Amino acid sequence: MTSEVLTSTDYIRHHLQNLTCSLQDGHFHCAHDVAEAKEMGFWAFNVDTLGVSFVLGLVFLLFFRQVAKSVAQGVPGGSQNFIEWIVEFIDTSVRGSFSGRSALVAPLALTIFIWIFLMNLMDLVPVDYIPFIAEQMGIGHFKVVPSTDPNATIGMALGVFFLVIFYSIKIKGVGGFVGELTLQPFGKFGLPFNLFLELVNLIAKPVSLALRLFGNMYAGEMIFILIALLPFYAQWTLSLPWAIFHILIVTLQAFIFMTLTIVYLDMAHQEHH
Repeated sequence: MTSEVLTSTDYIRHHLQNLTCSLQDGHFHCAHDVAEAKEMGFWAFNVDTLGVSFVLGLVFLLFFRQVAKSVAQGVPGGSQNFIEWIVEFIDTSVRGSFSGRSALVAPLALTIFIWIFLMNLMDLVPVDYIPFIAEQMGIGHFKVVPSTDPNATIGMALGVFFLVIFYSIKIKGVGGFVGELTLQPFGKFGLPFNLFLELVNLIAKPVSLALRLFGNMYAGEMIFILIALLPFYAQWTLSLPWAIFHILIVTLQAFIFMTLTIVYLDMAHQEHH
């Protein structure tokens, strides 16, 4: 729809722009373009990212809660089988990667995997459907894939990072945590080099988590947008194979984020790494 009115460049920019809003002079104002969004400053919010993430998280919780309340003792139904398979899969992943004892890691891994998977899965929604509906409601921009927003992926990665710091200090104590940063790998005589290397290694954890997820999902979204610019017959020829292949990427990126979270928390529980 929009591609018939806009140039190819405008069409791509339109689909890649978030619905960015902020409270200004007592009124809720939304940006019409990227430049206006940047001028809003730090306290601007990508409403589409927050809204879709919240809805998907709510769907995840309500679905799992409903299945848990209707657990059957006899022959389980399809939904129960599906949930049990996912829980067993997560439990196996945690047991294989986490050597400590924690009541948090398995539920956290389950939440991360399902929530990110649902966010990524929104990339399979045809790129013009949601923007068209939003346009009919008077909303100029609406991105439906939260994981293509670096603010979302960095936020989740920082959450994992703070947990790593928390458990590193809780398990090893402040002295043990500082000792790891300053005394490894070259001992006390190499303290400046140790600190530099360990800080780089520590900061690389959330950066790699955030950018890996964002980069892969952003690239996938971009390909869907480029396919949408092609003639109608070419769209169906290319979009279906790419969508089928993209299902693998959607699942793999959720699995990688979850697995690395488990590994990082396991490292936080170890005296040395």
